[in-house]
Amino acid sequence: MDIRLPVMVCLDGFIISHSIERVEYIEDDKVKNFVGSFKQLHALLDLEHPKSYGPLILPDLYHEYKRAQHEVMSKVKKVVLDVAADFEKMSGRKYGLFESYRLDDADIAMVILNSAAGTAKDVIDQFRDKGIKAGLLKPRMFRPFPYEEVASALKNAKAICVMDRADSFGAYGPLFTEICNATVHLEKRPLMVNKIFGLGGRDFMPEHAELVLNELIEINKAGKVKTIKEYIGVRE
Repeated sequence: MDIRLPVMVCLDGFIISHSIERVEYIEDDKVKNFVGSFKQLHALLDLEHPKSYGPLILPDLYHEYKRAQHEVMSKVKKVVLDVAADFEKMSGRKYGLFESYRLDDADIAMVILNSAAGTAKDVIDQFRDKGIKAGLLKPRMFRPFPYEEVASALKNAKAICVMDRADSFGAYGPLFTEICNATVHLEKRPLMVNKIFGLGGRDFMPEHAELVLNELIEINKAGKVKTIKEYIGVRE
């Protein structure tokens, strides 16, 4: 059974991706050489080898189809890392499943996606200058989620805030849910809170990161969490 899955590239939109984020271009010839020529695997108009396409999987094969998808997804992490290694050789830019920042000895940590991580790093540096062991994890790949790798990266943190620039009605944020799933099997599970921020492209400011880190300090001292899910930067 041929299972091909799409790749989804995510960047904060609309305001950030369309008007603020800077881009450093790589020369066209290098990009074309890296991507390679397009080779169609199963052409729809190949008259010598006719085939049909469609989104319908009937009930008698649906269970097997989903199992096959799972098998394919289980191999994605290795492919991502292999391609990332080739891209690093070509561009000098290193991309893994996630980015760790001052996390190895961190007592408190933030987990945050995309451009907001840059703002948070600056504030983490300020807290480090004050002797506070703060760190950050910036996920890059959401599906398949790298549970084991993320758990290993966060295993030393005592208190973690997962920042979601998305919300789930009647539930915690989607990133928070996955980080909880990743850390649930740790021998010493960290205390965790979820902050919803920046919806609709609203700015994530340094004072928001400072607010979060100060709360994590108090959570670590007290050994307990008062409120798991809160909204920051919202007009009440």
